[in-house]
Amino acid sequence: MKLISRSLLKIKHSKIILAVLLICLIVRLLPYFAPIRAADIAQNQLAMQFSDRNGLPLGTLLTRDQEHTSVVPLNQVSPHFIHAILAAEDASFYHHGALDMKAVIRASKEAIHAKRVVSGASTITMQLARMLDPVPRSFSGKLSEIWLSWRLAAGMNKDEILAAYINRLPMGGNIYGVEAAAQTYFSIPASELNLAQASLLAAIPNNPTYFNPYEHWERLKQRQKYVLNRMVLESYISGANAARTHTEKVVFQSRQRGIIAAPHFLFWLANQFDKTQTEQNSPIRTTINRPLQQFVEAQVQHVISSLAANNVHDAAALVIDNRTGEVLAYVGSPDYFNEVKLGRNDGVQALRQPGSTLKPFIYELALEKNLIRPNTILADIPAHYAIPGAKLYSPTDYTERFLGPVRVRIALANSLNVPAVRVLEKVGVETFLERLHQLGFEHLNQTPEHYGLGLTLGSGEVSLWELAHAYVTIAREGDATPLVSTFSNSPIPRHTIWQLITNILSDRHARATAFGVDSVLNLPFPSAVKTGTSSNFRDTWTVGFTTDYTVATWVGNFNGEPMRKVSGVTGAAPLWNRIMLHLHEHQEPADFPSPEGLVQLPICAISGLRPTPDCTSVVQEYFYPEDKSNYERENQFNLPAEYDEWLAKQQQSNFTSTNLRILSPHHGDLFLLYPGEEAKQKLEFKLVGNKSAPVEWWLNGEKLDTQSANSLFWYLRPGNWTLSARSGDMSDKVSFQVELANLKPTRRGFSISNSPVKSNRP
Repeated sequence: MKLISRSLLKIKHSKIILAVLLICLIVRLLPYFAPIRAADIAQNQLAMQFSDRNGLPLGTLLTRDQEHTSVVPLNQVSPHFIHAILAAEDASFYHHGALDMKAVIRASKEAIHAKRVVSGASTITMQLARMLDPVPRSFSGKLSEIWLSWRLAAGMNKDEILAAYINRLPMGGNIYGVEAAAQTYFSIPASELNLAQASLLAAIPNNPTYFNPYEHWERLKQRQKYVLNRMVLESYISGANAARTHTEKVVFQSRQRGIIAAPHFLFWLANQFDKTQTEQNSPIRTTINRPLQQFVEAQVQHVISSLAANNVHDAAALVIDNRTGEVLAYVGSPDYFNEVKLGRNDGVQALRQPGSTLKPFIYELALEKNLIRPNTILADIPAHYAIPGAKLYSPTDYTERFLGPVRVRIALANSLNVPAVRVLEKVGVETFLERLHQLGFEHLNQTPEHYGLGLTLGSGEVSLWELAHAYVTIAREGDATPLVSTFSNSPIPRHTIWQLITNILSDRHARATAFGVDSVLNLPFPSAVKTGTSSNFRDTWTVGFTTDYTVATWVGNFNGEPMRKVSGVTGAAPLWNRIMLHLHEHQEPADFPSPEGLVQLPICAISGLRPTPDCTSVVQEYFYPEDKSNYERENQFNLPAEYDEWLAKQQQSNFTSTNLRILSPHHGDLFLLYPGEEAKQKLEFKLVGNKSAPVEWWLNGEKLDTQSANSLFWYLRPGNWTLSARSGDMSDKVSFQVELANLKPTRRGFSISNSPVKSNRP
């Protein structure tokens, strides 16, 4: 009995498991049996029309996936087109179900008789099923298509199926639906199509590539003749009307697919709208100024053609109204519709290395945090940074020259790399990265360690959009404003430092060392500008502004190829220059405001100190009021030891031409003299600043007898020493010590030179 009970229990459990599996299978397959309703396949993107700020049309209706698609109700489509598409594709559509059994039988007989497929039997419902779920043209694929057709017919009436069908028709290229085709090819809504236009459009879906109206006009006309003849057979039109329509001249718009201007902007903006906004805002009035947009588009093409010999193929530009943050012009590439040259790539939104265009922001942040002052002298001399797991980082400028001591103004205006890296080292990469995020650089999303000190030289990737947004912040003196869509930014301090950055970027004389006084960056009205060039000359940038507008330009290659002999000032700057001149053709911008609360004082251009009689170049520089007392007190300029290597390599230098400088030894040095080495350890006395004039060397008041002008060697002797060098009216002196060492150094696998050993003792 127990055995029987157990068997029955097992059978009972098996039935339960089988029932559960059956229920799961039914639930899993249920969606494949359920009727499909119109709401289930509704297209999310409705008609979107765009105009510029003054109501001028910009283009046709677009969707988020860069396809020209619009959705219109059946009653807003010309009856001519409905009759034409029914006659051409499924004349009995309203009289059969998902399948047309008469057509299936007819097609089967014709195929058997001709031993090949002569005519198809696909209904409009079956074609819609194929659009919704493309399947391989196989037996199993055809069964799947038929099954989906039955589900469509079970859940939708004929008008709903026809509406879904004509709104998805492939009409050539990236155009889908009769409304988009009417707008694109004829600039009219589908409701206004005449018979000639409607019959031509109804001819295209059969094979959009084969019947391309731009490339195969005669083929399309032959297909139109077929459509018209079918309409005659279905009694939609008369034979005479068909013949007259076939000879009627119909003009298709240009290849620009009905977009008049700003295609990249329209596609980008379409992505910003959700379904609710799209339904409520048509036509969409944009901030674009169409005449300006078309001018900028023409200038982009002109500049690219002029740089073709330099392997330059692509460019982008953005124009912003500083007062409102409105985008006035947006050009993503020279030709959106040139697919061979990657024209659909959007250079405004593409991520590229920005070169030196981020430098203004590191200087602003350092000034804000009082890590540097407006009158700070920075060292543009060779520098080396040890980076864990990487090669020694030694930043240089593309000229591979160093200027030595430079003011902040000169360092930024001439886009010097080493001073910028030194300033970033003071600020900290993490702190700078946080500020860039506040400025809207949302794509700089790696760790500070990933970017390192190269961040200020463009080691990250940003978009032209982000750069323009950040420079508008400079133009607005730190008052950030969104461009079209709103970015999530933390508040940015607004104060006079932004005015100082603007003052530096607008100083043509300050940037003369790198760019010259009369470069393409200089305009006949006040403007601030910064260029940038990425590594290997793959990207060139120019971003600048007046009190009215900000213009950002990029010139490079979408495929990543390097340009030949093209930098920021020769690539993107000419385009920036042309746009700026056009913007201010009729009215010059106002002057930039002077930095509030700062005082201007004369300084020696080399030392940054109050001018002395031997100063050869006096300029005006801004000071914080609290630094004025130091300015009045300090008048002796002594470069620290970090400049020695650079000074020693100078053949000609503004600094050394009128000054004498002892490079070795340094003031305050202590040298150890080891027992028994007195006749071997020598110290080199070395100076710079004298080229040919006689030099007198004095040590503790005694003149040294030497024939060497700039260098001599002296055997170490214990004591406190004062070394002087004199040449005419120039002189310099240092003090150093020599002490006896207690122990002789131990040699372990390497030799010790006969040069003195310097103590590390403070």
